[in-house]
Amino acid sequence: MGLALWALPQVANAETVTDTHAEPLRPKKQYIVAAIGDSLTDARGGGGKYLSYLRKRCPGSQFDNYGRGGEMVNQMRRRFMQDILGPAKPTYTHVIVFGGVNDVYSDQTAKRTPAKIQADLLTMYTMAKEAGIHVVALTIAPWGGFRRYFNPTRASATRQVNRWIDQQQQEGVIASAIDAYGLLSCGDPEKLCPDFEPPFRDGLHFNEKGHERLGEALWNRVFSDCR
Repeated sequence: MGLALWALPQVANAETVTDTHAEPLRPKKQYIVAAIGDSLTDARGGGGKYLSYLRKRCPGSQFDNYGRGGEMVNQMRRRFMQDILGPAKPTYTHVIVFGGVNDVYSDQTAKRTPAKIQADLLTMYTMAKEAGIHVVALTIAPWGGFRRYFNPTRASATRQVNRWIDQQQQEGVIASAIDAYGLLSCGDPEKLCPDFEPPFRDGLHFNEKGHERLGEALWNRVFSDCR
């Protein structure tokens, strides 16, 4: 009795088939970034942790912090040339501009109006752009829980400035606008998410979780190809 011959399945050629349409990997970029802002950026008061998040995600890049607690954007504008564009400074690829809330609640004491806030922000945006620096603007974060200073007039001013910031991106004045107002609220759009409030609980300053939310948005939108 002869041996049974079983039909073996056909084996495809062992050569690896490659997708000729696959996009080549993009080279990683080194970003040199400055951030200018108020207490939400000032590391001395617990701010600026969104930059710490970016430093972890982008260890081959540089993120410099120029936050000063309590500042309005006209004060940031006055030091912008020295802090960001000064001759001893690095050649920054990007500048993050995050301010405005101190102006909004200084409408009576310092006569700060949305028009004045926008003019000072635009001056910084323009100086950076003319120097070849990409501007990343953050909208004013929700602060409706800051009951001592928050009122309907200031809520309206906050929304007005934030709409204007978003418009600057649409018109190509700035490279990116990150909506801190939307990212840090949940339920009530004018208030911080409860999870972002402790240990401050003043309705204005947010904790490390909130900073991570901002940092993640910045990384996804702007710096995802960083070194």
